[in-house]
Amino acid sequence: MSQAILNTALKVRGMVLNKVNSIPEELFDIQPVPFNNTIRWNIGHIVSSLDGFLSLGTTFNSNLPESYPSLFGMNSKPSDWTTAPPSKEELVRYLSQQLDALSQFPIRTFEDKLETPIQLGPMTFETVGEVFNFAFVHETMHLGAINYILRAINHEQNK
Repeated sequence: MSQAILNTALKVRGMVLNKVNSIPEELFDIQPVPFNNTIRWNIGHIVSSLDGFLSLGTTFNSNLPESYPSLFGMNSKPSDWTTAPPSKEELVRYLSQQLDALSQFPIRTFEDKLETPIQLGPMTFETVGEVFNFAFVHETMHLGAINYILRAINHEQNK
C-alpha cells in the first residue's frame, strides 16, 4: 500500500507540473473575482506546503528560500506581498526538485509514528504516512483552485 501512495503522489505532482508548464506566466498574477489568491500564489503554496508538511515527520527539505513561508503560507495573499514573488521558472524548478526528491522518499517510514501527533483543524495525524498522504490531498485541492482561477480568467478574457 505504501508504494501505491507514493506512486499516486508522484502522479499528482506530475499533473501539477504539466498544468503549471501549460499556463502562460502573464496569467499568474491575475486575481479574478471572487478568488482571494492567484495562480502564482497557489503554485508557491503547493511548493512551500509540501516542505512544511513533510518536515513535520521526516528529513524532507528542498531548501526553499526563506521568503516562501511569508509569501505562500496559510492566510497569506498576494495583496500583502512587499517583495517580488518568484518567477514561473523558479517555481517550476522547485516543483521539479521536489518531484525528484519524492521519487527517493523512504516509504518504509510511512508507518513511523510522529514524535508528537499533528493537529490540523479537526484532523489528527499520527504517522508519517498520514501526513504524506494529506500533503497530496492538499496539493490536489490547490490544483483544482488553479484550474478554477484559470477558467475564470479565460471566461473574463472571452467576454
